[in-house]
Amino acid sequence: MKRLWGKGLLALLMKSASVTAIMAAASTMAISAQAATMTEALVQNYATAMKSAANSQSINQVARLVSDDALISMSRKGKSTSLDKDAYLKLLQNSWSNTSNYRYDINVDNIVITGEQAKANVTTNESWVKDGQKVSFVTTSRVTLTLSTGNAVLLRAVSQVAIN
Repeated sequence: MKRLWGKGLLALLMKSASVTAIMAAASTMAISAQAATMTEALVQNYATAMKSAANSQSINQVARLVSDDALISMSRKGKSTSLDKDAYLKLLQNSWSNTSNYRYDINVDNIVITGEQAKANVTTNESWVKDGQKVSFVTTSRVTLTLSTGNAVLLRAVSQVAIN
C-alpha cells in the first residue's frame, strides 16, 4: 500500500512539474509576445542608429536598419522614383563616394503604433560638398517601420525631396 501511495505521489509531482513547465512556457511566450510589440522608444532608437550610421558613412549599419523588403518612393518637382533596398544602398554609396563633408540629421514625430509596426513623419536634413559647392537636401517622409530581431527597421517610405 505504501508503495502505491509513493507512485501516486510521484505521478502527482510529475503532473505538477508538467503544469509548472507549461505555466513557465506560457509566461515566456507572453513575454516574447510583449517584446514583439513596436514602441516609441524603438522608433527613436531607429532614428539615433540611422543618424549614427549615415554620419559614419557605414553602409553595413544602414543596411541593418532597412528591411530586405523595403520600398522607398521619392518625389521631387513632379518626378518620382521607387527604390528597393539594394538600389537605395547603391544610391547612398554613390552619394558618399562623390562628395565630402557629408552630414545627416533626422527628426521623427507623429508616431502611430499598431502591433509590430509604426508609422511616423520623418524629416531628414542632409548636406555635403560637391565640386566645391555646398548642397543641402531636406526630405519629408511618411515611413512605416517594422520589427526585425527586436529592432525597428524601415519597411516603406513615401518621400518628398527639396534641394536647398
